Amino acid sequence: MTEETKMPQDSGADALRQETAEAAPEVAEHDRVAELENQLAEAKQQTLYAQAEIQNVRRRTEKEVADARNYATTSFARDILSVADNLSRGLSAIPAELRADEKLKGLVTGLEATGRELESVFARNGITRIEAMGASLDPNKHQAMMEVPSDAAPGTIVQEMQAGYMLKDRLLRPALVGVAKKPD
Repeated sequence: MTEETKMPQDSGADALRQETAEAAPEVAEHDRVAELENQLAEAKQQTLYAQAEIQNVRRRTEKEVADARNYATTSFARDILSVADNLSRGLSAIPAELRADEKLKGLVTGLEATGRELESVFARNGITRIEAMGASLDPNKHQAMMEVPSDAAPGTIVQEMQAGYMLKDRLLRPALVGVAKKPD
């Protein structure tokens, strides 16, 4: 009787084990497929992030190369501005009677031609003079050196002590200016 009782239990347990064994590969297969799909989605996401990062690095590099090309001459341009300033001061220091003198006329004409050629070189290289006189003070382009009592509106530039220059869209040197203030 004990053997008969065991038999039905054993056959039921075997049947249950067999069903579980048959179902287990499907469950294991389903879990494995889900895991692989998750890994694939994660790999796709990482690939998209990597591509976006590469594109950002490429854009940054292109901008840095363009900036280097456009602004490589900045320090040279700043140095040459002092030459332009000295030439301009020299020309403005020549009195009218010496300009009319036939002996000095060739020298003055040569200095003026040199000044024009220097301005032409500046223009070809994207160096432009900042117009200051009569303009409102712009701290991005002008450096106020003093306030001058004037009838002009306060904040208006009434005196330029040194010309300012831009290199393309960047400030090369600010204009040193005197700014109007209300008379006392």
